[in-house]
Amino acid sequence: MFKKILIANRGEIACRVMRTARSMGIATVAVYSEADKDARHATLADEAVCIGAPSSRESYLAMDKIVAACRQTGADAVHPGYGFLSENADFRRRLDEEGIVFIGPTAAAIDAMGDKIASKKLALGAGVNAIPGHNDAITSASQAVKIARDIGYPVMIKASAGGGGKGCGWRRTTPSAARATRPAAAKR
Repeated sequence: MFKKILIANRGEIACRVMRTARSMGIATVAVYSEADKDARHATLADEAVCIGAPSSRESYLAMDKIVAACRQTGADAVHPGYGFLSENADFRRRLDEEGIVFIGPTAAAIDAMGDKIASKKLALGAGVNAIPGHNDAITSASQAVKIARDIGYPVMIKASAGGGGKGCGWRRTTPSAARATRPAAAKR
């Protein structure tokens, strides 16, 4: 069991992790940006470390600062919460290299689930039900139209990367399927 965990997040998710850890007798460390110094998660933890400027890039996404906060406080594990570094395989690998436990999936699992095509193939290989469709990259409008006709309309065309549903949309006709590949590919 861990003696002390650092929660590499803020807000309600950090507070929930802290309450659960406390109920298990585990000490907690909050990290916070300068803008969050009076935030509930920063005051609820047993210890709190300022990790930088208000910008997430300079604080909650700064791996070096999270590792330094672990070293400073003696935290033996990191709970990432969700968002920020929770789905960053490089962060997981960095913690592994530093001998700090990451409370979450392996780097390989994060890599696999971060790639929509690879994750769907992994799920299908494990016997998980998935929406039928094309499970490889589509490289041209003509290929998209052929696949859409084979599947049958309506279809959903989704960029395999890009985040937040950008490039995702339903198409009900051949002309709209052809047009959909341009913005989807551009948003990858």
